[in-house]
Amino acid sequence: MPNAKVAAPRSAARKPLSKPTPVKAPVPSDADGAAASPWAPVSHREQQREAKRHAVLQAAAQLFNERGFHATSLDDIAARLNVTKPTLYYYVKNKDEILLQCVRQGLDMMLAGIEASRAAGGQAIDQLVTCMQVYARIVTQDFGMCLIRVGDEQLPPQSRKELRRLKSAIDQEFRRLVAQGVAEGSLQPCDPKMTAFVIAGALSWIGRWYQPGGEYTPEQVAQQCIATLCDGVLRRPADNTALGAAAVPTPKRRAAGGKARTAVRPSGG
Repeated sequence: MPNAKVAAPRSAARKPLSKPTPVKAPVPSDADGAAASPWAPVSHREQQREAKRHAVLQAAAQLFNERGFHATSLDDIAARLNVTKPTLYYYVKNKDEILLQCVRQGLDMMLAGIEASRAAGGQAIDQLVTCMQVYARIVTQDFGMCLIRVGDEQLPPQSRKELRRLKSAIDQEFRRLVAQGVAEGSLQPCDPKMTAFVIAGALSWIGRWYQPGGEYTPEQVAQQCIATLCDGVLRRPADNTALGAAAVPTPKRRAAGGKARTAVRPSGG
């Protein structure tokens, strides 16, 4: 006899499952009840991006100063910042652009400081000393040091031309202040062009030999170098009188066909 199908009792019949009621996440709102965005304002995002871009440039400048431009790779820069190399491309295009921005940053800092000293007014000698202090201080910092140690020779021709134009603006300001100081009588008569070269050359070289954490602070380095440039290394006549006339040799002109003579004779001669 074939098996008969037995209908299940109604109490055991499966009921259709009801759909769960969706739970809506609370919508953040401000004090006025308006919906607030979970994203930061555009201005904040731009500030964050600029801060990260500045960190990329500063890390690069430090590595360029330590290892040199050619010996530093984008991988090195990324490793110092604890990011991946592709992350860097969100802030810079390539290593050449990084160097361009680093040296431009150093130049912009110098130009801003020089412009501030001009705006402060005063005599030419006061402005000149202030400009020298600005220059000496910046070349002990990452971007200023990069400007001096790496230079612009590594850059493409167009970028190199632009940066040399900015450097020329600094040179012209030094020349102007030297010439004005001579006219005021606070500086000895001199060639403003040559004097400006000497000043900028001496102060630039600080960026070559200065080491952070060394014997002298940046302020002490600037003070001593500027004092030497302004006061020289020879004693003044008033000091010579106290020490005796023979304390400082007085150079004579070279005689025709002979050797240069001095006013000091060797003892026992």
